[in-house]
Amino acid sequence: MTSHQIRQAFLDFFRSKQHLIVPSAPMVAKNDPTLMFNNSGMAQFKDFFLGNGTPPSQRLADTQKCLRVSGKHNDLEDVGFDTYHHTMFEMLGNWSFGDYFKKEAITWAWELLTEVYKLPKDRLYVSVFEGNQKDGVPFDQEAWDLWKGIVGEDRIILGNKKDNFWEMGDTGPCGPCSEIHIDLRPEADIAGVSGKSLVNNDHPQVVEIWNLVFMQFERKADGSLIPLPATHVDTGMGFERLCMAIQQKTSNYDTDVFRNTIGVLETLSGKQYGANIEPFADIAMRVIADHIRAVAFAITDGQLPSNVKAGYVIRRILRRAVRYGYSYLGFQEPFFHKLIPIIADQFKDVFPELKAQEDFVTKVILEEEKSFLKTLESGLKRLDTITSTLTAKGLTVIEGTEVFELSDTFGFPVDLTALIAREKGFQIDEEGFQNALAAQKNRSRQDAAKEATDWIELRDADDIAFLGYDFEETHSHIVKYRKVKTKTGEEYHIVLDRTPFYAEMGGQVGDTGELILNSEAHGTKSVRIVDTKKENDLFVHISRDQHLDEALQQAGPVVARIDTARRNRIKSNHSATHLMLSAMREILGSHVGQKGSFLNDEVLRFDFSHFSKVTDEELEKIEDRVNEKIRENIALEERRNVPIQQALAEGATATFGEKYGDFVRLIIFDPKYSFELCGGTHVPSTGEIGVFKFISEGSVSAGVRRVEAVTGEKALEIMRRQEETLNKIKDLLKNPTDLVKSVESLLEERAALQKKIAVLENEKIQTLKTALINSMETHRTFNLIVKKVEVPTADSLKQLSYELRDQVENLIAVFGTEIGGKPQLSVFIAENIVQETGLNAGKIVKELAREIRGGGGGQPFFATAGGSDASGLDLALEKAKGLF
Repeated sequence: MTSHQIRQAFLDFFRSKQHLIVPSAPMVAKNDPTLMFNNSGMAQFKDFFLGNGTPPSQRLADTQKCLRVSGKHNDLEDVGFDTYHHTMFEMLGNWSFGDYFKKEAITWAWELLTEVYKLPKDRLYVSVFEGNQKDGVPFDQEAWDLWKGIVGEDRIILGNKKDNFWEMGDTGPCGPCSEIHIDLRPEADIAGVSGKSLVNNDHPQVVEIWNLVFMQFERKADGSLIPLPATHVDTGMGFERLCMAIQQKTSNYDTDVFRNTIGVLETLSGKQYGANIEPFADIAMRVIADHIRAVAFAITDGQLPSNVKAGYVIRRILRRAVRYGYSYLGFQEPFFHKLIPIIADQFKDVFPELKAQEDFVTKVILEEEKSFLKTLESGLKRLDTITSTLTAKGLTVIEGTEVFELSDTFGFPVDLTALIAREKGFQIDEEGFQNALAAQKNRSRQDAAKEATDWIELRDADDIAFLGYDFEETHSHIVKYRKVKTKTGEEYHIVLDRTPFYAEMGGQVGDTGELILNSEAHGTKSVRIVDTKKENDLFVHISRDQHLDEALQQAGPVVARIDTARRNRIKSNHSATHLMLSAMREILGSHVGQKGSFLNDEVLRFDFSHFSKVTDEELEKIEDRVNEKIRENIALEERRNVPIQQALAEGATATFGEKYGDFVRLIIFDPKYSFELCGGTHVPSTGEIGVFKFISEGSVSAGVRRVEAVTGEKALEIMRRQEETLNKIKDLLKNPTDLVKSVESLLEERAALQKKIAVLENEKIQTLKTALINSMETHRTFNLIVKKVEVPTADSLKQLSYELRDQVENLIAVFGTEIGGKPQLSVFIAENIVQETGLNAGKIVKELAREIRGGGGGQPFFATAGGSDASGLDLALEKAKGLF
C-alpha cells in the first residue's frame, strides 16, 4: 500500500464505524496559552474533553499535523540520527466523547491493524498501565482483560506512568493508555531475542505505532487528579511509523513518505542515500527531508520564522537543515526552498493549504536561507577557531560567552552550536550561555509568567453564549472565576454564561467595560473589566479590582456592559481592514494574503504577503480606494452559521492558518468587493468609518510587509497634528515660499558641516595615535599602551584601537575616556596573543568596569564597557597595567 492508500484506509475504516471525518487543525496552536504548536492529535479537541465545548459528533476521526520541537515533547535532537523520530508528523486518530470506551477502541484497533493492514499478529505487542499508588490510580484491569482475550498474556506488557499514563501537559485531561508495538526485525534476530524485552527500549525496529488513551481524569494545578464528567477515547497512531511497518521497511525514511524528497536531495548533491560511504550525508538527508515538512507547514499555517517564541522555533529548524546541507551535502547556495514543490504536490489532497501558498512559502524560505548563509561560513570558521584553541589547551567545553557570540553575531541557535560541538567531541557551557543571554535582556523570559489558582466553580453552564454581535449589554450569571498573580498585582478572571464582551481573537483586542453584581447581602457592586481573553473556548473577563471573592461568590444576576464608544472605534478599524485587504489585492495583486493583524480603538496594524516595498503611489491608490468605499456607505451583509465548504465555494476569503469550524460567519461589504470569513465586530455600514489614513509601511520579515493605519476621529487628529507641525516649521523658517527647498538647503549645509567635523576629528585621532605610539611600553612578547584619552565618540575608541593594530604588532591597548560625562573603557588584544595566551578582552573589560560602576563585554580581541562613575577611570587603568 502507498502512504496515500494507508491514510485513506484509516479514514474509511472509521467512517464505517460511524465516525465523522474532520480536517486537521493548523499546526500552529490557536487560542491555547499552554501550547505554541499542536503537538498531538488531541490538542484541537481539548475543550471537548474539559467540557467547555460540544463536538460536532461523539465520534470523530482525522489526521492531524503535529510538531514536537519544544517544551515537554521535544524530539528535535533525535531527528536524523535515528530512523523514526520527526519534528512534524501526522497523527492518525479516532475519538469518542462520552460514547464508546475501552472495549470498542481496543477491538477496532486490532481489527484495523490485522485485518485491513494485514500486519502479522505474531509481531505485535501491547502494553497496559500498571497503576500508580502515589496518584491513587489503580492497575488498568479492564484493558488487561480485553487484551488477554485477543492476544494472550504472553504479549501484554505492564507499563509505568512514564510509558502508559498519557498527559498533555502539567495540567489538563489525562488517563491510562494501551500502546501497540510492532517488531520489525528480521527473522534471524527474532529467534535470538524476544521482541517483548525490547519494547520501550529505543530499539529502531521495535517501535510503538498506536497509543490508545482512555481519558478519565483531569490534572489540576496542585497535581491532584479528578474524574472527568464523562469518559473519552483519544487514540494516536504515528502515520510515518505505520507506513514503515506496512511497507516492510527498516526506516521511516525508506517509505514513500520521504523517498521522493530524498531522491531530489540525491540529484542536487550527487550523493547516494544509504551508500554507507558518508554516514553524515545520510543523516543530513534525513534531517532535511524531515525539516522541510515542519518549516513548510508552519509557514503555511501562519507562523513565519523570527527571533521570538514560535517563530524562533521554526527558524531553528530551518537553520539546522541548512547547516546540514552546507556541511555534509556540499550545498553552498540556497537549496532548501527547492523542495517545496514536491512537498506541496505530495500533500495537495490531504493538506491543500500548502499547494495554495506554494510560491509564498518558497520565497519566505529562500530569503531565510540567503540570510543564514551570509553568516554560516564565518560562524563555522569562528567555531573552528574556538575548538582548535580548546584542543591546544586540552579543554572540551565551549564557554557560554562564546556560544552566545555565535548566536548573537552569526545567528547560530544554541542547540545548533551544541550539535556541531558534539560532532567535534566538545560540549557547551549551557549555564554560561543562559547567563549571557539574561545579561543582554536584563531580565528573564519568565518575567511575564503568571501563577493561577484553579477555577472556583459557582454554577453549571451547559453552554457559554457570546451575544456581542447583537447586544452591548446582557443579563448574565457568573459560572466560575479564579485569581491570578502577575508581576504587577492580582487579577480576577471571570466567566459568564452570557456575555456581550468580545474576547481577543483574530487580531481584534478584547472588550473592556463593567459588570454590575447584584446580591441580597451587598446590593450592587461595579467591577471594572480591563480586558477579555479567550481560553479553551471560554470568554474570560479580566478585572484588576481587589478583594472580589465574596462579591463574586454571592452575586446573583449580573449586568455585563461593554464600553460602547471604544467598541465602535474598534469596529471601524476592523471593517476598514477588510476594505483595505480588498484594495490591496486589487492594486498590488491577488498574491496578497493576510499574515497577521492587530487592531484596537486607536490603530489597525496589518501584515501581508508581498515581496517589495509598497510605494507611496501604491499606498495612495489603496487609501483612495478604501475612502471611496467608505463614501459609498455600503451596508453590511452578515451571514451566520454558513457551512464552511459553501462559504468557500461562494468565493469567501479565508486566512490560512486560522482554525475554522464546520460553520462560519461571513462579513460582506458588496459581494463583488469584500467577502470574508470573520468572527470580529463590524460597522453596520462603511460610512461610519468616516475616513481612512495610512501612517506607516515597512518590512516585517522575508516576504511580509506591515502597514499601520487609522480611521475616523483618530485619522483627523493625526492630520491636525501634522498640519500643526508643518506650520511650526514654516514659522521657524520665516514662512519661506518653498518649504521643501528650504529644508533641503538646511540639510545640505548640515551635511557639509558634518564632513568638516569628521575631518577635524580624524586629524585629532591621527595626532593622538602618534603620541600613543611614542608612549608605548615594549615588552618581550607584546607592546602595551594604557592611557586615558580624549575622543569624541565611543566609536572613536574602536577606530583608534584598529588603526594602532595596523601599525603595531603584538599590541595590547587599554583606553579610558569620558564622553558626555559618562566613563568608557576599551580593551584590544592582538588575535595572535589571544590564541597563544588565552587572554580575553571581554573578561578583562568586565573586571575593569567595576571601577567605574559599570559593565560591558565583547569579543576576545576587542571589548568595551560603560559606567556611571568617571572618577574610577584612573583606578581602572592602573589595574589594567597590573594585568599584563
